[in-house]
Amino acid sequence: MTDTDLIPVFDGHNDTLLRLYQSKEADVEKLFIEGTPGGHIDLPRARKGGFAGGMFAIFPPPVEKSKRSAVPPAPSDNEPLPPELPQAEAITSTIGMASILFRLERAGALTVCRSAGDVRNAMAKGSIAAVFHIEGVEAIDPGLAMLDVLYAAGLRSLGIVWSRPNAFGNGVPFRFPSSPDTGPGLTDAGKALVKACNQLRIMIDLSHLNEKGFRDVAELSDAPLVATHSNVHAICGHSRNLTDWQLGAIRESGGVVGLNFATGFLREDGRMNADTSIDIMVRHIDSLLQALGEDGVGLGSDFDGAMIPAPIGDVAGLPKLIDALAARGFGRALIEKIAYKNWLSVLERTIG
Repeated sequence: MTDTDLIPVFDGHNDTLLRLYQSKEADVEKLFIEGTPGGHIDLPRARKGGFAGGMFAIFPPPVEKSKRSAVPPAPSDNEPLPPELPQAEAITSTIGMASILFRLERAGALTVCRSAGDVRNAMAKGSIAAVFHIEGVEAIDPGLAMLDVLYAAGLRSLGIVWSRPNAFGNGVPFRFPSSPDTGPGLTDAGKALVKACNQLRIMIDLSHLNEKGFRDVAELSDAPLVATHSNVHAICGHSRNLTDWQLGAIRESGGVVGLNFATGFLREDGRMNADTSIDIMVRHIDSLLQALGEDGVGLGSDFDGAMIPAPIGDVAGLPKLIDALAARGFGRALIEKIAYKNWLSVLERTIG
């Protein structure tokens, strides 16, 4: 496929708002619109790569004084969960990143989308379609007052946990090799959050949630099960990846899994190593297709939040993955489903 024949990509997960928030730049709009060395997503590279939009995550980062990186640099079979994050810290960063999202919209860099129809309209106009997503809901109080406020602001998708405990449940540690069965399930507040999300039509993201929490969501939720950025545990035995029964539950619900580009969740050795081929990405996609069917597979890059394969590099490299799928014999109709149509379908059935 040529550059003039770009298939648009709607991506399940990026951490670009966090990168901009941590840049400490006053004019983040200029940083994003004009582009800058480093990072994975900005407007010039997005256009080059056919990036049509995605879930723009707000991730409250670990408190700096803990001196702990978000993701450990090497795999470990006994990696503990990161410590809990105080709500006050989470509120500060969550509001800060939400502000950046809306500033980017005012500057004309993207469109904040509150429905699948909004996503389709933004894509038709050539504007980046951004769905307001939160990864780790530490900023939300157990009484869910903040959920109402964030929903009114545009929140349409959330991951109950990042890989640390909070008032609602427990995440998985960054353990390799490890099962995702690493602790207790959702708290009573977490179960109430699931029900509230169903009522408001906020999509629930299962990536980072442990096995018991996953089971709780599967039992409670009446919406399709979604993991925006997770891979196949049978290929890479990381606790962050999905086991056969989890994939089966997602398929049964009519849900979607987005392929995570993070090398440590792709590679059989669990290492974060940029010297990773696109072939292993295609292998995970093949396996996801076998488990989920053609309607259950998308992309969930984790751009700006992970070390990704050097052959992809950044968002401008998305066509290389598309070309690799075509070279594997995937037809255009299937590639379009994986690239954007399956995400649009599940958004239609979750957020409306």
